[in-house]
Amino acid sequence: MIVPSSVELHSVQAFATSLALGLLIGLERERRASARAGVRTFALTALFGALAAMLGQLAGGGWLPAAGLGLVGIMIISAYYSRPDEADPGTTSVVALLVCYCLGALVWYGQSQLAVMLAIATTVLLYFKTELEGLSQRLSARDLISMLQFAVLSFVILPVLPDTDFGPFEALNARQIWLMVVLVSGVSLAGYAALRLLGSRHGVTVVAVFGGLVSSTATTLVFARHTREDGGLAPTAAVVVLLANLTMVARLGVMVAVLAPALLPHLAMVFLPGFVLGLLVTGFIWRRQRAGGELPVPEVRNPTELPMALGFGAIYATVLLCAAWLGQAVGSKGIYALALISGITDVDAIALSSLRLFSQAKLEPGTVLTAMALAVLASLLFKLGLILTVGGRPLALKVLPGLLAIGLGLAGGLIALAV
Repeated sequence: MIVPSSVELHSVQAFATSLALGLLIGLERERRASARAGVRTFALTALFGALAAMLGQLAGGGWLPAAGLGLVGIMIISAYYSRPDEADPGTTSVVALLVCYCLGALVWYGQSQLAVMLAIATTVLLYFKTELEGLSQRLSARDLISMLQFAVLSFVILPVLPDTDFGPFEALNARQIWLMVVLVSGVSLAGYAALRLLGSRHGVTVVAVFGGLVSSTATTLVFARHTREDGGLAPTAAVVVLLANLTMVARLGVMVAVLAPALLPHLAMVFLPGFVLGLLVTGFIWRRQRAGGELPVPEVRNPTELPMALGFGAIYATVLLCAAWLGQAVGSKGIYALALISGITDVDAIALSSLRLFSQAKLEPGTVLTAMALAVLASLLFKLGLILTVGGRPLALKVLPGLLAIGLGLAGGLIALAV
């Protein structure tokens, strides 16, 4: 009985993986009647890439895979040149075939996991052509400019910022401050893009959750105003407001998981009861009170715009300085007072500031979580007043049970943490 060697098994596995990746991309291209390359061509191209990489490795020359790539490009371009199609110039298929060849070579060189990820990403880009074109049309020129600015500030400026502490109490760090701006703006951008693309077409959950990602305060204000104009919207508005504020709580949990995973067990003790109680009450209200009509979409600014990003950075740095000063001068009571004040306008700033001081061993876990919980409670109280003032008493009465459930759950978590 002949037992295959490990080298032979590696070769078979590499060629099989290359074939599978070629078939995956080729299946998508087969759906395009105008494409000059389909399932078989893409599968054979991926195998050719792996074979060229193997022969180049055996021959000791890197020119062979490069020559194969050029040959694939010449062949597919010639196919489109011989039968031109004005409706489909074939640019996408040409690039996809070249990518497929490179993926086959990548598999042979031992990068199978990366090749699989790239093949899936390639197939997704090819399949969602219409949706991606619609996306580019929905985004305004201002949105694109803002995103480009954000990309430059995140991937060009951020790496060169000094990673050293400076200022009073050595509380400031240019790179850390801007990293927090990138984190908050990135999460908000996801919600902003979803609101722009989906709008109110997908119902209460989409508007509430993604509105809460961008700004739970803005979402609350918008629905309070519309409820004042249309009283029939109150039941739906109550659900949206509660879900948006629950999203705010969940968003803080994500920040802690990213920046201070060691706090997660303590975070669950404090925040999970309020989140679960609030979700249960919201679900009960949703089942009991349904309303029709088109949902308003919160009008929020793109969070990646330079003034908004710099504004949050300034707020974060100010809160960070105040927290460091109060923590040293007054102790935890000063931090708690700052949390109550800053939570009215921006929960993220005090939460991130507390997490930053925790990473510097300047705050205890209990102090950090208490400050975050107090900021959330201050934010909920402020929004209740906002609803009562702008939306009126009927909406406030509908929202009150859910906000109380969140607040009581947080209070209970704080008591459990103290005990």
